[in-house]
Amino acid sequence: MHNQAADQSRSALHAVGDNVSHTPLLHVDGVGLQYRSATAVAQATHDVSFDVYPADRFVLLGPSGCGKSSLLKAVAGFLKPAAGEIRLDGVAIHQPGPDRIVVFQEFDQLPPWKTVKQNVMFPLLASRTLGKREAAERALHYLDKVGLGKFADAYPHTLSGGMKARVAIARALAMQPKILLMDEPFAALDALTRRKMQEELLILWEEVRFTLLFVTHSIEEALVVGNRILLLSPHPGRVRAEINSHEYDLQSLGSVGFQDTARRIHRLLFDEGQAEPAAQVNFKDVRFSY
Repeated sequence: MHNQAADQSRSALHAVGDNVSHTPLLHVDGVGLQYRSATAVAQATHDVSFDVYPADRFVLLGPSGCGKSSLLKAVAGFLKPAAGEIRLDGVAIHQPGPDRIVVFQEFDQLPPWKTVKQNVMFPLLASRTLGKREAAERALHYLDKVGLGKFADAYPHTLSGGMKARVAIARALAMQPKILLMDEPFAALDALTRRKMQEELLILWEEVRFTLLFVTHSIEEALVVGNRILLLSPHPGRVRAEINSHEYDLQSLGSVGFQDTARRIHRLLFDEGQAEPAAQVNFKDVRFSY
């Protein structure tokens, strides 16, 4: 089953270029995550496995409480698995590192006393990745890529929510991590701004081809942003299916195929007793786990 899933995952790689490595960059193997209190243990995920390849836009999709954000925290090194293992580029993850940068939902993490450029420079300097001059050059480079070059000297309180989101993305990409981790980064934005940010994220990916692990509970956002989607069941999170979704984008919204796929994903996520068998589901390269 695992080898078949790997073959199916690789079949989606034509969407990100012919020269992409067939070796997983991120390997999550049988991961169980728990939260412990003085009186109880809460199981967040159970036996979750998946691979993320270079230049993937891999989405963790599921309802609230399915453990998708917990999985992201574990990949980031903030949460230690109770079972299983997570490896990045062949090396087991035990703690946070500059090779994994997280963009969270809240953009008030930008220190208000620092300018936009200084905010982007800060992790480069704090981690001693670059000197001040080189950090400034790289900050301006990525601010230009997210369309904020003219706002380098502005302060966060003068920016809209969408602009703050772009600063956070520029700050993350400036570190040039092996994988960019995004935890529902656009959930706090209004619908129009969220749609714009999805579009800008895809344009930026086309240019930079970074590897993305993206968490959302929105089926539409998963189909738009991701080229591969992992469906997680309600608490505790288990893998329900893995879907190649590279054929969809913002232009697909409202189409018959897009809406039909969204409805089928909804059934897979929530109608556990009535889930369609693999042979009858009209997805390309679907892997089911029960």
